[in-house]
Amino acid sequence: MEPITLASDRLLLRPFTGGDTDAIHAACQDPDIQRWTVVPSPYSRADAEFFAKKLCPGGWHDDSMYNFAVVLRESGALTGALGINRRNLPNTYEVGFWTAEEHRGRGYTTEAVLTAARWTFTALGGDRLEWRAEVGNLPSRAVALRAGFRMEGEQRSGLLNKGVRRDSWIGALLPSDLGLPGAHAYLPAP
Repeated sequence: MEPITLASDRLLLRPFTGGDTDAIHAACQDPDIQRWTVVPSPYSRADAEFFAKKLCPGGWHDDSMYNFAVVLRESGALTGALGINRRNLPNTYEVGFWTAEEHRGRGYTTEAVLTAARWTFTALGGDRLEWRAEVGNLPSRAVALRAGFRMEGEQRSGLLNKGVRRDSWIGALLPSDLGLPGAHAYLPAP
């Protein structure tokens, strides 16, 4: 798929470029990003270059993951990163994100998640968007809840982060949660 840019009221979700390397590197020095996400720790400039110049373009090229730089429309400042990844089940995707420390608490990530969810359901034909986070990552859970994800439970050993299996929360958002049609009929349990 060719990389695209999505827009919301305050944000642009655009493909990462090599020009984002310094901002990515700076944001990923945050101990919370290193603790709760799968970014390397310590996080080097080479890690940021690999992410921006190789991993992100590669995901778009092979249709496996679509990573977006979440930037302010007015200033272009990087507020965070958001990725939509294909899952093994057809029409199922997973969202992941991090928010730069200085941009937390303003609703940017919730806005970005909802923008990306609408795109996933309409452009990609998604029927289910999953969210996972390690048990205890309350800020990530708060974003998912504000975006309308329904919590579905806890998975033992559900995530692998830096060589350690960890328990995870899981939630899902469906097209109908946003008033959109799905690609397939859905018959909920009675």
